[in-house]
Amino acid sequence: MSVSHKYRTFDQLLESVKVDFSTYDLEGMIEPQQLIKIAIRVNYDLGLRINRTNSAIIDVENNKAQLPSDFKTLNFSAICGKYKINTTIPSGTHIDTTQSKWVPEPGYTGPCKDPECKEVCVVTACDGEKDYMVIQRVGPASYREFSTFTPLRITDISNAYCTTECPNLGITAVDRAELKDGFMLTNFKSGKVFLNYQATLEDDRGNLLVLDHPYCNEYYEYALKSRILESMIFAGENVSQQLQLIEGRYKAARNTALGFVNTPNFEEVRKIIEVNRKAQYHNYYDMFSSTATNRR
Repeated sequence: MSVSHKYRTFDQLLESVKVDFSTYDLEGMIEPQQLIKIAIRVNYDLGLRINRTNSAIIDVENNKAQLPSDFKTLNFSAICGKYKINTTIPSGTHIDTTQSKWVPEPGYTGPCKDPECKEVCVVTACDGEKDYMVIQRVGPASYREFSTFTPLRITDISNAYCTTECPNLGITAVDRAELKDGFMLTNFKSGKVFLNYQATLEDDRGNLLVLDHPYCNEYYEYALKSRILESMIFAGENVSQQLQLIEGRYKAARNTALGFVNTPNFEEVRKIIEVNRKAQYHNYYDMFSSTATNRR
């Protein structure tokens, strides 16, 4: 899921539902406290692909560092090496993620063009000396430029803090860290660690966010409407026909939303084709190529 997707708050979602159920809203039959858990469940049903991808640099002190407040699951991480302070942010574009396993944010195009890139960005070096740099804002006009990185092995016993594709889980490295209770516990005393992670669906004020897309909006809205009508039936209201109508459209909207979210993008399809091509080459052609070479 691209980082360019838009989101709206739960309150905005509820307002769109209240417009359709204006009569029930005037009668006080819509309780937001009963519906927020439904929006959370829909977010969970759609999966991690709808979450935003963020980056951060955390400071390790006394073998411990606090994870970002919006941290959900880790995509990958690395220990930052030497850096220099610059007063102007480098211009450049994001490099291809196939060039290095440590390059994050496939949707970013560079800090000069992407408004979402506010604190930490990954760019190519404009002077051509380095393949890429991590840029961290440390003041109104000051930036740290990290150009060297060290692999970091992550242990996640509960499998609650890392995605299944996280390369740090199986990497061989001297430096190790464990994610536990919102902290990173390391075997080195101090340093700076770069994180690329999936963020929780909350805004800066802690309000719940939901995906704002035409293929998904109806899934959220019908899920809330179904619970509203269900609560009204328990309260003795005769809305069985309305609930039956909503339930049918709710299932169709869910299938549409899941189909949209789970559809791979072009980059994912390209990688799958490349993997299959290499596998077929190894199985049906490479053996003959090796035989021919030995005969020569």
